[in-house]
Amino acid sequence: MSEIQHYLAPDHLDEALKAMADGDVTVLCGGTDLALQTESGLRKYANTLINIRRIDGLSEIDEEDGKIRIGALTTVTDIKENQVINELAPVLVAAADQFASDQIRNAASLGGNICNASPAGDMIIPLLVLDAVVELACWQDGGVQTRLVALNEFFTAPGKTVKRDHELLTAIIFDKPAADFVARFRKSGPRPALEISMVSVGIGGNLENGVFHNVRVALGAVAPTPLRARHVEAALEGKSLDAENIKAAVASAGEDATPIDDVRGSAWYRDHLVRVFIEEVLNDVLEQRN
Repeated sequence: MSEIQHYLAPDHLDEALKAMADGDVTVLCGGTDLALQTESGLRKYANTLINIRRIDGLSEIDEEDGKIRIGALTTVTDIKENQVINELAPVLVAAADQFASDQIRNAASLGGNICNASPAGDMIIPLLVLDAVVELACWQDGGVQTRLVALNEFFTAPGKTVKRDHELLTAIIFDKPAADFVARFRKSGPRPALEISMVSVGIGGNLENGVFHNVRVALGAVAPTPLRARHVEAALEGKSLDAENIKAAVASAGEDATPIDDVRGSAWYRDHLVRVFIEEVLNDVLEQRN
């Protein structure tokens, strides 16, 4: 903490962005990852610490014009308990329900989970299934400027993203899912929560008359970044959801997942779990639709 020379807690977005434009800063929101990283020596505080928790308008969940917008400061608890998300995007609620503990869910923000850019980030996987985009804001030419980046193009390496140092992630946006959209989330671990995912899988798509369209499959903790499993998607796209096509989708998983050995599991076991989870999730959808 001795590195910190200035502390700011702005109430408005423009104040934060102006401060970020002026120099090297550390952004604090929930702090559930930041505290661990700095205490372990993996990361150092910059000269200025900006606490963005109080910024107006970044903790709201809105549905308008066919889109759902979630402010970056929205906590995981808020997502879990929000009526709109429960009704329209329950796959996001399923991930929130298995996220850490009640205490951490109350503090951890959706934007923070995304910007931490962990390959095992739980909330990222259902958002990839929902084909979400992130809104990035900065102070430029005397005003707030924003740009949108598809979430599946946001991550570049473990802990790295395309977000620039002077930018702040302000919102996550995705289209309101259609009535025939189905989605599931599954993660590994000996407990349903309080566990970093060894593997996580999300699958979603429009299921009409037994045929899967607009299929999205997302995998976590099996590559340097969370990813869309394009080979699995291709194996399912436009196909009847039956035993034969589920088997083909499972077989194609090895072309997308590139897990490694680490202290939490072997590459072999992760590869096995990916296949098991894909099969279980697809069979669950098939059983509920029959």
